[in-house]
Amino acid sequence: MRRGRPGGPWGPKRGWGDAHDCGPWGHRHPPHGYWHMGRLGGFVRARLHRRLFMWFGLSILATGAVVATVMSLVGGGTWKQEGDRVRTFVGHQFEEVWDEPARRNALVESIARDLQVGVELRDTSGAVLARTKDPCRRPEFNLPVVREGVPLGTVRACYASFRPKSPLRMALPLVLSCMVLWLAAGKLARRLARPMDELVRATRELGSGRLDSRADIAPHVTGEFAVLADAFNDMAGRIEKQVADQRELLAAVSHELRTPLARLRVLTELLRDRGGNPKTLDQVDREVVELDALVGELLASSRLDFGQLTPRVLDGQTLASQALERAGLASTLLDVQAEHAGLVGDATLLGRALANLLENARKHGAGADALRLQERGEHLAFCVEDRGPGLQPGEDVRIFRPFYRKDHGTEAREAGSLGLGLALVQRIAHAHGGEVFAENRPGGGARVGFTVRKSGPPDSESRPAA
Repeated sequence: MRRGRPGGPWGPKRGWGDAHDCGPWGHRHPPHGYWHMGRLGGFVRARLHRRLFMWFGLSILATGAVVATVMSLVGGGTWKQEGDRVRTFVGHQFEEVWDEPARRNALVESIARDLQVGVELRDTSGAVLARTKDPCRRPEFNLPVVREGVPLGTVRACYASFRPKSPLRMALPLVLSCMVLWLAAGKLARRLARPMDELVRATRELGSGRLDSRADIAPHVTGEFAVLADAFNDMAGRIEKQVADQRELLAAVSHELRTPLARLRVLTELLRDRGGNPKTLDQVDREVVELDALVGELLASSRLDFGQLTPRVLDGQTLASQALERAGLASTLLDVQAEHAGLVGDATLLGRALANLLENARKHGAGADALRLQERGEHLAFCVEDRGPGLQPGEDVRIFRPFYRKDHGTEAREAGSLGLGLALVQRIAHAHGGEVFAENRPGGGARVGFTVRKSGPPDSESRPAA
């Protein structure tokens, strides 16, 4: 009747340490692939709107690069032609006034003033004929002056040192434009991804057991997202109704079975008093006890299904002592290894879990040898050690499955083995933020237990009563 989780509640198997350890305690690891793509990659890939935002930004940069390349390829020839025309025009202007110093100097001053460039005229021997006030040390271009095929001289022009330098005048508007476009892309990405984020949230809540969760899509959202949200909400409504009907039926049937079971027990007592067959009556009593135990398990299971937990402040030592007392066992079996044994939980369900552990040890482990209570960080661990032969290979995985029984024949039936006790322990532990575990003891026997979170059930909406 036992099933466990290999390696205990929080990680791969590490061994038991000493004989009184209530279970292995490992560490959680990051999801597979997270470190391979780096922190930034994991951050971007975690949400759809971040990926859209990144792709929009890359698209803007790629578009800018393509536009610049196209303009350079298409416009390069045109700009060269325009430059040749300007050189030809300037050359003709200086050709006309080359032999008239006054007009030549006036043309130099006019070009320098109107175009904000430095101009320098040299004859064929390299002598300076005229120039602006500031010398042109590094000319950007040289323009030959020719008259009827005869070189007259050269016009040298430079403009970089005559115009104010402001690299930001061109770069800043470009950067600001890209930033504005990227911010707009971020807004658009979030708007596009918001319906999907809402659907993911609702799906996770539905998968975690909150059957009343619905996808709340804004009225302006249309298209496939709206259709998907309507389909999801309709599916969630049908699932909620179906599960609620099944739970109500289970709870009602389980509750109503208690009355005929009580009557059967009264009738068997009356038959004993009137001389009925003791062997037959003992068999009837066993069947009634088995049915009564099954009804108790179903009622506890229906409470978990409905989420009807009533968490309040409890003392773990008191819970364990009461469980031993109800099972008719000595209080000396209790071994408390926790400084602070306080917790928040449902007393009825936790009492049922401890009773099931002790009953499992009685039926399949030759009786309980110890009930240990240990403090493990944010959790408390309850474990029962028995005197039996221990677990067979693979049983630490199977014993917590519903309706698993080690013996499937009539012996199991006569022993009252239902296969629901440890499965219910697992559900109660999960409802209280804990886990179950099972392991063979180094000195013989088995150790089976569960943990609970001291601060209370993770999904409880009730406030614990002091």
